[in-house]
Amino acid sequence: MHMLAKIKEKLSSYYLVQNYKKIYPYVRPYWFRALMAILITIPVGSMDAVIAWSLKPYMDVVLIEKSVRSAAYVPLLIIIFSLTQSFLNYGATYLNGWVGRRITNDLKDDLYKKLLKNDVAFFDKTTSGDIQIRFNGDAETACSGLINNVKVFATRFFSSVALIGVLLYNSWQLSIVALIFMFAAFVPLGKIRKKIKHLTLQSITAGGNMATQYNEAFSGNRVIASYNLHEKQQREFAENQKRIFKLSMKMIQRTGIVSPMMHFLISSGIAGVVWFGSYLIVTGQMTGGNFVSFIAALLMLYTPIKTIGNSYNALQTSFLAMERVFAILDKVPTITNAPDAKPLDKIKKDIKFKNVSFEYLSGKPVLKNINIDIPVGHMIALVGNSGGGKTTFVNLLPRFYDVTAGEISIDGTNIKNLDLYSLRDKIAIVFQDNFLFTGTIRDNILLGKENATEEELNAAIEASCLREFIDSLEEGVDTHIGERGVLLSGGQKQRIGIARAFIKNAPIVILDEATSALDNKSEAVVQQAIDNLMKDRTVFVIAHRLSTVRNADKIIVINQGEIAETGSHKELLAKENGIYKSLYDTQLKI
Repeated sequence: MHMLAKIKEKLSSYYLVQNYKKIYPYVRPYWFRALMAILITIPVGSMDAVIAWSLKPYMDVVLIEKSVRSAAYVPLLIIIFSLTQSFLNYGATYLNGWVGRRITNDLKDDLYKKLLKNDVAFFDKTTSGDIQIRFNGDAETACSGLINNVKVFATRFFSSVALIGVLLYNSWQLSIVALIFMFAAFVPLGKIRKKIKHLTLQSITAGGNMATQYNEAFSGNRVIASYNLHEKQQREFAENQKRIFKLSMKMIQRTGIVSPMMHFLISSGIAGVVWFGSYLIVTGQMTGGNFVSFIAALLMLYTPIKTIGNSYNALQTSFLAMERVFAILDKVPTITNAPDAKPLDKIKKDIKFKNVSFEYLSGKPVLKNINIDIPVGHMIALVGNSGGGKTTFVNLLPRFYDVTAGEISIDGTNIKNLDLYSLRDKIAIVFQDNFLFTGTIRDNILLGKENATEEELNAAIEASCLREFIDSLEEGVDTHIGERGVLLSGGQKQRIGIARAFIKNAPIVILDEATSALDNKSEAVVQQAIDNLMKDRTVFVIAHRLSTVRNADKIIVINQGEIAETGSHKELLAKENGIYKSLYDTQLKI
């Protein structure tokens, strides 16, 4: 067990070194300022020793020899050095803060870029709270801990070296006693990391849950109000608070003894020095000036050590945050471009699903052996019971997920061999609940094509049946819609989503139950916008209301992840006891 612990400790040190190597590229652009911040700490730290050293001549000359002239000189010298130290310390703090902020920003830029390029599967499994903690909070914790501790360490290091020099100058015998107790005080720190690593990770997870609860309280406020969920949400929040409290108390239980223990050892060192120093003075081996100078240097050396246990937990948290940050940056997304990926310029012939199977969880297939050929310009409707695999079917085409078996090809080329950006650029999607970003109607429509002209914007507005609604607004297309489009109705949101897809002008359109959540009046308007969008395009429609897919070139009935029936509306209705006919007849009765 002891050997295993040593191996773990070595591995931990190895990863720490590796993380510092990884963060160096972020430091490199600012190396001059970073170096200046460290170099300034040399005189900042060393001046502590000058003040301690100056007490020897003061004691020996002023208090013993009664020199009035020196009585004014030494205090003035201390004031000058302290003032200089203060200015230099400010300079080091400013430079350190500037470098730290720039490194944090660069790291956050890379993390955000990584977040945006993560697979859809990542977002299926990750909460919003975890994302805030891991992609934002960890970067702050890692960088602030690293940068601040570099400054503190550098200052303490040069201060300690200079102060130890003062100790040795005044008495090498007392120095040995002082240093023995100092190194003994660091022994408890070696055992902290193992004790707090697991607790720290649990605390971070609990913090992520807390952030998720705040997000849900904001985004789900209407559901909470309508279902009277206030007490339930409050109970869950209180439970998480209790969990965080218990973790905090466990952290204190396991590490709280460190600072008192270090304080005791340091105080014992001072007591030992006073006892042995008194003996050296009485025996004439040391002057009073030497002793006062030694004690001053020793107190300056010991004081930070007595409280180091309190900040050690924060330092370890920074190291763990750094490991988590680089674990994210090192992770390669599952869905990436092939080395020889080809751009998709134009779709000329067809889209084929050949023996396609897919599963989210191993051993639990969602789609099984799907074979279908979709000619360019055709409209394909996917129908069937909920949970049958319809949405999964269309999500495979833009490679939100990759097939488990088989292949999807466009004009004979496997989509895995097509450039991912160009593939998705040829596909426009209108979701059941279109996500709208904070900003204006214009901003949200232009997401489909940022450099679109006013003529193209107006054409998209007309085609998506938005003109009457926009003209009724005081600020028109530049009206702010609130976060997630909270100020709009469901039909208005859908038409903005359709306008976004229209202005993209992609040859493939996917409509994922785009009208299922709307009332009849809104559906009629949105359906007209959809009809405009579908013209001269290859269209995949997932439809809950079968009346909207009667004009499809081919209707595919998916049941339990398999193609159960295919054909036109007329052909499928002609099948006695067919699944489509049964679904259609049921909806007619309703």
